[in-house]
Amino acid sequence: MARNKPVGKKNRLIKLSKQTKWAPFWTVFKVHGKGRKFHPSEHTEVKRSWRRTSTNA
Repeated sequence: MARNKPVGKKNRLIKLSKQTKWAPFWTVFKVHGKGRKFHPSEHTEVKRSWRRTSTNA
């Protein structure tokens, strides 16, 4: 990839990188209840990996 990226492409990559983060930890208690053990990635809406799927950004 080029060293200097166009602003539009950079903004698209920033948006895609935000989609790959886990849900906040407190959502586990809100969704599943206090005693249950779940990983925050269980209910992250969009799971995207740079290896698995293409961004076409």
